[in-house]
Amino acid sequence: MNPEFLDISTRSYAGVIDGLVAARVGSPPSSDMEGSVYCVEKILNYNFRNKRLLEEALTHSSFPDAASYQRLEFIGDAALGLALSNYVFLAYPTLDPGQLSLIRAANISTEKLARVAVRHGLYQFVRHNAAAALDDKVKEFAEAVSLEEDNTAVYGGSMKAPKVLADIVESIAAAIYVDVDFDLQRLWVIFRGLLEPIVTLEDLKQQPQPVTLLFELCQKQGKQVDIKHWRKKKRNIASVYVDGEFIASGSSEQKEISKLNAAREALHKLLQSMPVDNGGMIEILNDIDGKFEIEGAKQKLHEVCGKKKWPKPNYKTEKDEGPSHDKKFVCSVQIATVDGTLHITGDEKSRVRDAENSAASMMIRALHKSNYL
Repeated sequence: MNPEFLDISTRSYAGVIDGLVAARVGSPPSSDMEGSVYCVEKILNYNFRNKRLLEEALTHSSFPDAASYQRLEFIGDAALGLALSNYVFLAYPTLDPGQLSLIRAANISTEKLARVAVRHGLYQFVRHNAAAALDDKVKEFAEAVSLEEDNTAVYGGSMKAPKVLADIVESIAAAIYVDVDFDLQRLWVIFRGLLEPIVTLEDLKQQPQPVTLLFELCQKQGKQVDIKHWRKKKRNIASVYVDGEFIASGSSEQKEISKLNAAREALHKLLQSMPVDNGGMIEILNDIDGKFEIEGAKQKLHEVCGKKKWPKPNYKTEKDEGPSHDKKFVCSVQIATVDGTLHITGDEKSRVRDAENSAASMMIRALHKSNYL
């Protein structure tokens, strides 16, 4: 074995780092990656000394005979976490550690980083040999984000973010971190632009935190909430119990994110069984993930009309477009109240029943805001 490796513990940490960096400085990218490396450098507005680092960050583990981004992802996760910690510590000098943790978690979550990858089109520069399902999953998520009115959702949108997208962003951060000789401040100066817009305290206030909403919901029902944490290998698991009964769980490599995931899942499960004419519950449902959609809204609206002694809701298909394999529907619903007729149109959906449910959800919201519920 090489003696250099045997006595590495007796050498200074700085010396080891200098040796590692010097050995790799100036390495050009492979010929098939020159275009990708160039484009990502333009996105970052940073010119790598060692372009092989960025090539590695853009290489999926499925690509044969090449170093993948897995090692870089490992250090990128930690480096971004510390960089965000420094930022929120300086930006919010009066906040307590719990609030600082929430801001940091929101900015380095899988959801946030995946949206960063989508915003800058980073996946197109990744080389891989994975099944087509990976491309399909990324494409589906990107399309879902593009359809949102505001694609800066803090706690998740209409579908789960693919982890591969967040991995790419962490790996690119790590490539920069190593290329600047592990200088955390330089990493932040270079990388912050990619993360913009940074999730702020004001953003978190506008999109209420799922854990807070969960406690509010249960408090209104006189129920006790308990969230328990445990670890399974590298994953943090959070489980939600209400009055001692297990409701839902969530997982993540980060403890705070696992708690958010568990709370969000618990909210959706609990709200499905809540009475629709409870105004406080509707307000809470409206806050979850920044969207409003009630499972079984058609039935709930039917029940509301029955209780109010109004005629049954009348649904109409307003839009029916597209080829048979990619149909798009928009439906409306009309109800007659004692004060007149209310008419509202739902969101575009791929199935008629989902389009009708969307219209019913919006009608329930309108009834609540008009003080009918």
